[in-house]
Amino acid sequence: MRHDDEIQTPRGPARVDTALPVGPAAALLVLGHGAGGDVDAPDLRALRDAAVAAGVAVALVTQPYRVAGRRAPAPAGHLDEAWTAVLAELRRRHPAVPALVVGGRSSGARVACRTAPGVGADGVVALAFPLHPPGRPERSRAAELATGLPTLVVNGDRDPFGVPEAAPPVRVVVRPGERHDLRVDPAGTAKVVIDWLRERGWASMP
Repeated sequence: MRHDDEIQTPRGPARVDTALPVGPAAALLVLGHGAGGDVDAPDLRALRDAAVAAGVAVALVTQPYRVAGRRAPAPAGHLDEAWTAVLAELRRRHPAVPALVVGGRSSGARVACRTAPGVGADGVVALAFPLHPPGRPERSRAAELATGLPTLVVNGDRDPFGVPEAAPPVRVVVRPGERHDLRVDPAGTAKVVIDWLRERGWASMP
């Protein structure tokens, strides 16, 4: 079952597209989009479909600046503030779901990492985590992954934004032939995430 609506935040309305599994959900997976993209990115769509089939409730969140029709991303603090407000409402709506996993792709992964402890997340899924701006490895964002929570990073081996190094509890899976958009094999990327969720009891077994 799917439905979408808007949630008011201090930065304007965010749009939330929620898909629910048949039966009780093992977890709530909340995903954000990239800086100039949207929640229709192939990797996000593939992960949503696979997760719902594995008994996970999924919410795809469109940040207020994109709802307003802007492509240039809002400042990081504004993104985090809006995301935190959305998560508070989603937790209110789904009180019986036993686990909360937050994540997204690129900029959305960064937002999820920065806010994960504060929103009470149990784990983080970071797709195409942008370790540094292209050609600027000295500007590393690796510290954002240090949430202390179980974290799965899925990056392509040809990503110009770089690939983080694994350091428990952060697991890094490198997808061969993929660039930053993870468009080559979205289903394969989704399977990596579902397997990780199942290891932790956050998705139903096949």
